[in-house]
Amino acid sequence: MKELFKYGFILALICMTAAGLLAGINMLTRGRIHNQAQAEELNSLKEVLPAADYFEPVKENDTILYYIGKNPHKITVGFVFKTGGKGYSSVIETVAGLTPDGTITGIKILNQNETPGLGARICEVKDDKTIGDVLRGVKQESARKPWFQQQFSGKKTVELDQVEAITGATISSRAVIESVKKRAVEILEMTGKDK
Repeated sequence: MKELFKYGFILALICMTAAGLLAGINMLTRGRIHNQAQAEELNSLKEVLPAADYFEPVKENDTILYYIGKNPHKITVGFVFKTGGKGYSSVIETVAGLTPDGTITGIKILNQNETPGLGARICEVKDDKTIGDVLRGVKQESARKPWFQQQFSGKKTVELDQVEAITGATISSRAVIESVKKRAVEILEMTGKDK
């Protein structure tokens, strides 16, 4: 019985030490993690609305509804919004850029947990290299974008039904298309712009 208490005490001491170390590391890295998340968010905003130099959040009760993208002359060049749609196995979170006339400037999948090889193909970058390119030593572009996501660029909200769904991943494709279209229409209505 004495040994049982001894081992229990040692285990409790190990657990308290580990919990204390984790809490300390969390406190030390919290600010850096927050700053990194903000930098990634800003990069995503710039990626989908490159004409904007800075972004003003539009909030309702501490919740960001969307961002207004402005150029250096403080003229609104578009809006950026986040949206999510239920895919086959997860909610697919997307950020999209939108001009005041209702044209999508680009989208980026922020988070998805779809089936690899099927629904996850919404983030797939096509490899356009040929055997001749490989033999000649042609380097692959480092900043290519997923082909599914590129289809959105330059389309009006009413034209988003023309985005080609991925064969074998129709549910995931439709989730992105429908969520972007629905949210874009809502943003245009909120801002009083035409579709």
